[in-house]
Amino acid sequence: MNHLAHLFLSQRDTNLMVGNFIADHIKANKIEPYSEEIRNGIMMHRAIDHFTDTHPLVKKSKSRLFPKYRHYAAVLVDMFYDHILAKNWETYSPISLESFSKSAYFVLKSRTSEMPHRSVMILDYMSKQDWLTSYGRIEGMTKALTGIAHRAKFNSKMEEAAIDLERDFKLYEAEFTPFFKELFEFAMDWEAPAK
Repeated sequence: MNHLAHLFLSQRDTNLMVGNFIADHIKANKIEPYSEEIRNGIMMHRAIDHFTDTHPLVKKSKSRLFPKYRHYAAVLVDMFYDHILAKNWETYSPISLESFSKSAYFVLKSRTSEMPHRSVMILDYMSKQDWLTSYGRIEGMTKALTGIAHRAKFNSKMEEAAIDLERDFKLYEAEFTPFFKELFEFAMDWEAPAK
């Protein structure tokens, strides 16, 4: 899952949100400097990623993209699923996507002193360009995927992926919907491992 889903699934606790946001920028064995509460968020992020990566419906979505995008298929499915979540936001949340996004930016910005530099940089871009809300529009997805393509080490062709998303939207949505129901239940039941 990508930024929007991780923040949505961890919103019950601001520490979990911070940990979920910074997790991709923390090496597996480098979590000790962080508070226990933020470490819990990092571990929750990793548990969500494992649940997602091993789920058969997610694998089905990836397999549709793999012939063209190879190992970038996993990144694209994360982005596609954030798009579907954003487009169907009112199904999952009683508050608007715009309100949730503003609140998430506010929470994260208030905690930048606890974040690695890379996370602070990404948060700056994310909030200024309002990534979370823009994920719900195909134009926003095109811009996001083009940005990722420019940063990729190899020719990923990800700048073309919004076309695949539009063409096969109903297929991805049909896989996302039951998967996300299971993921939501998993995240709500998740507890940090006992020490």
